[in-house]
Amino acid sequence: MVKKLLAKYRAKRDFTKTAEPSGQAIVKQSPELRFVIQKHAASHLHFDLRLELNGVFKSWAVAKGPSLDPHDKRLAVEVEDHPLDYGDFEGTIPKGQYGGGTVMVWDRGYWRCEDAERAYKKGKLDFVLEGEKLRAAGF
Repeated sequence: MVKKLLAKYRAKRDFTKTAEPSGQAIVKQSPELRFVIQKHAASHLHFDLRLELNGVFKSWAVAKGPSLDPHDKRLAVEVEDHPLDYGDFEGTIPKGQYGGGTVMVWDRGYWRCEDAERAYKKGKLDFVLEGEKLRAAGF
């Protein structure tokens, strides 16, 4: 199932040119669902929110980035699933490659959501983050 979920991710990248993880590495299972937020200086600076679900990171691009105020709202545009080993990725994606620019981990930790799989399928995730910087409901 993970292979199918990552097909779109892999199709967009040339792993002979980018150091991004291909998703082939085995990532140790965690007792809790992980999240990572990456600052991505691509053609437009944005932040990528990644939430672990079903063996991949479900991913969203967030133009304004995170806020420490849980009442702030942010538009998050869903993008392709990413492999779990992307949670540790930092580096520069070469110019001319999909998402070219610098990626750095801004925050990471665990997330909780009541029946996360069902909530994702319905398109409404209410969740709590337990990160190094963010420790609040929602994003």
